[in-house]
Amino acid sequence: MRVGRRSGDAGRAATATQAEVIYTGTEIGRGRLLPPVVAHPLPAGPVAPAVDTGAALLPGPHTARRRACFALVNACTLASLGLGLTAIFLAMNGDVRPAAACLVACVAFDGLDGALARRLGVSSPFGAQMDSLADMCSFGLAAPVVLYASLVHSVPTAAAAVACIMVAGCAAIRLARFNVSPANGKFFTGVPTTMAAAVLALSVLIDLPVPGPALLGGVAVLAFAMVSSFRYAKLARIVKLPPWLWLMPIVGALVDARLTFVALVLAYLASGPLLSFRSSLRSAGISPEAADELDTKRNFA
Repeated sequence: MRVGRRSGDAGRAATATQAEVIYTGTEIGRGRLLPPVVAHPLPAGPVAPAVDTGAALLPGPHTARRRACFALVNACTLASLGLGLTAIFLAMNGDVRPAAACLVACVAFDGLDGALARRLGVSSPFGAQMDSLADMCSFGLAAPVVLYASLVHSVPTAAAAVACIMVAGCAAIRLARFNVSPANGKFFTGVPTTMAAAVLALSVLIDLPVPGPALLGGVAVLAFAMVSSFRYAKLARIVKLPPWLWLMPIVGALVDARLTFVALVLAYLASGPLLSFRSSLRSAGISPEAADELDTKRNFA
């Protein structure tokens, strides 16, 4: 066996690696034959322990109670998915308003599964992915289908199709961006798909007396608001508004519920640019009051 050449070979040395040994037959060493050596490959590095490829869907201890809570949360997510499919089936059969009611129920279950997951302490990456996929089916697909079924008799078919494709595409972008963005506990970046679907479903359910072209414009604005970079307040911040602000929509609903609904939707869509503008002023070290005074001076200059 030889692992290199002798030192007299023109200064060249051949070395054997860890994984191979060159066997050249028998050699004579001190008058006796050396037995052949069987070479076994050596590992290139430390041997890694066997890894269990089946990752746990539920982090933490797997007690019977936590398993039951985990199943309950995901059952709510699947219920939202099933209601979204039911809305599609109803819309295909021409039952548009029952389909819109199913979408409203989807919104309720979508909020319920997240609240239960946090309350019961069973939040998990698996549940987040399940929720995102169910939202795409219910709010990114079912909502445009119901919208198309409600628009097709009042606007050209091509225009209704383009509007619904915009809603589906913007919902997919919004959900994908949400999945890869860091969490923000105070604001949404863009209108969430759940809220956009709720607006569309309620618009169909209460049969807004809006002309077809105006309705198409509103759908386009809502779609672009989903993928915008404007900051929109979450529900937890909205409910903390002063009580007198809640009296206005309550009184308005008693006078004209549909007009009040349109006013609330427009106010929420307009709040995004306003919040983003105020945030940019604070980042620049300028208070909103100082910015208003500066604009006033410029107008009179």
